[in-house]
Amino acid sequence: MKQITALIADDEPLLREHLRSNLARLWPELHIIDEARNGREAVEMFDIHQPDIVFLDVHMPGLNGIEAARSIARRAHIVFFTAYEQYAVQAFEQGALDYLVKPIIEARLADTITRLQQRLKQTTDTSPSYEALLDRMASDMRQRSPKTNYLQWIKASVGNSVRLIPVEQIAFLRSDDKYTLVAWEGGDALIRKSIRELSDELDPDRFAQTHRSVIVNLHYVSEVTRGMNETAELHIRGRPDVLPVSRSYLHLFRQM
Repeated sequence: MKQITALIADDEPLLREHLRSNLARLWPELHIIDEARNGREAVEMFDIHQPDIVFLDVHMPGLNGIEAARSIARRAHIVFFTAYEQYAVQAFEQGALDYLVKPIIEARLADTITRLQQRLKQTTDTSPSYEALLDRMASDMRQRSPKTNYLQWIKASVGNSVRLIPVEQIAFLRSDDKYTLVAWEGGDALIRKSIRELSDELDPDRFAQTHRSVIVNLHYVSEVTRGMNETAELHIRGRPDVLPVSRSYLHLFRQM
């Protein structure tokens, strides 16, 4: 019999440990295959391990739990946990998703485990499409969350000088082992900040991560070309660059 595996994603180490220990006691056959500290790590670890279940905190820095769920889509059973029960309760009640309220109560977790075990026994996915539910959750989160102070400028090396580049002039950022290339209206520049750091600091309404090494300014995307195996390529307005979109981020461009 195939072992059931799960991934836990939360930016609070104590909650991850608390959930792991409770799952070990209530569902000892379940194997926690890894833990993630934010939504971006959750998507990366999901692509590596392909677990059956993902426990996602709704509120995480950078890529939040809702956007991570979009990337994972129907490839796993999703369980959200949040400190705010008012978030999209109607969506959870429709049965497409399950949720746990922090602090996690053992009886509620036991109910969730029972539902998961029943769904795992089903040969087909009978739950309704939850894209609309995720949209509702994201809208509710935007209305309730305070405005975040995102990066307005990036300090970068251009030749022998240092420039302050307005973020709205940046077309994309692409990293290698040591540096991140900043492609902007004035040319190219290099910074030592990683894509991982930048993804948490840039406005998600303007910038989107499309690959583990690429962040693109959506205002500069001129064309999206679908590729093989649920991937795509982005063409950038005014530049010859063609940027990759991995499977985990393809959902961002389905309506383009």
